[in-house]
Amino acid sequence: MSFFENTRKPVGLGGKLMVAMMNLGHSPVARWGLRFLRLAPNAEVLDCGCAGGNHDIFYSLRKKPMKYKIEKNTVQETLILPLYSRKLCTELYPNLYRDETAVRLLDQIDYDFSEAEKNSRSLMQRFGALEVAMRQSDLAFEVRDYLKGHPNAAVVNLGCGLDNTGRTCDNGRCKIYNLDFPDVIALRQQLLPAGDREQNIPCDLKDTAWFGKIDASGGAVFFASGVFYYFLTQQVRELVREMADAFPGGVLVFDAANRTAVKMIAKTWLKTAKIKDVGAYFAVSDAAKEIGAWNSRLQVTSRGYMLGYNDLRDPSVSGFFRFLARVGDNGMKMQIVKIRF
Repeated sequence: MSFFENTRKPVGLGGKLMVAMMNLGHSPVARWGLRFLRLAPNAEVLDCGCAGGNHDIFYSLRKKPMKYKIEKNTVQETLILPLYSRKLCTELYPNLYRDETAVRLLDQIDYDFSEAEKNSRSLMQRFGALEVAMRQSDLAFEVRDYLKGHPNAAVVNLGCGLDNTGRTCDNGRCKIYNLDFPDVIALRQQLLPAGDREQNIPCDLKDTAWFGKIDASGGAVFFASGVFYYFLTQQVRELVREMADAFPGGVLVFDAANRTAVKMIAKTWLKTAKIKDVGAYFAVSDAAKEIGAWNSRLQVTSRGYMLGYNDLRDPSVSGFFRFLARVGDNGMKMQIVKIRF
């Protein structure tokens, strides 16, 4: 049978590919249509003839989700901004990045998004969403790259918030660990309970007691998204050195920027969210030189996280945004740092 006959009755590998393509393509239409439904909590919904059905899209129809309240001026609040940005980027740049989990989770969170929704119409907010999406995409690339050579490795999300990157990189053999503060993990357990080969671990990343909970017998790849800006340089240095001792052969990847960029983050992102108990301290310009000096065993490389992995030559990305991406990578030293232990 021809490949396109799989639209009628999917069979074999071609059928699986067709079902995946149809689910991906139908998701925007499904989300649009669901906006017009006013369903009773016990309503029954039948999804007719739509490939394999989109489980993530229709999750909220199976059971009316409980709303989980996020308080202002808490560390928990810091996870809302990147979550909203990933949802916004899914809508604005679907060819570059998709996070259906973020779309679903935002419907289950009790938080005043009015300011975020208002700001989402601004040019810089849309570019900020693109930044978040490229960062997540880059980190996922590095995780998958490590898993190619270490299929049974531990995949460790440092400061996970409500990020689902570990699952999106799951090869069916790796072990997934999501680490964050106890109050964040408590919320995550409700919204994203651990699946097969997955653990949600409450901890303070600065307290290395969590090292003992990671099974790195098959290797380990650690990644941190938007986390180390809240650490003092000394704290990052100590953590990296101790990780190098505890996980030889492992890899740590994270985003970083120079001092100018970090000051801008402190004045805009944190101020906008009215977060008072989180500081932004760690900054780096020349990662290989500055971080490499911490320990002679460290092998440090970096790539720009806006254009280092993707040229952004997509119709949805304007020439002006590509210009801003070059400024970010070159002027602000926005980068993905990779450290091999």
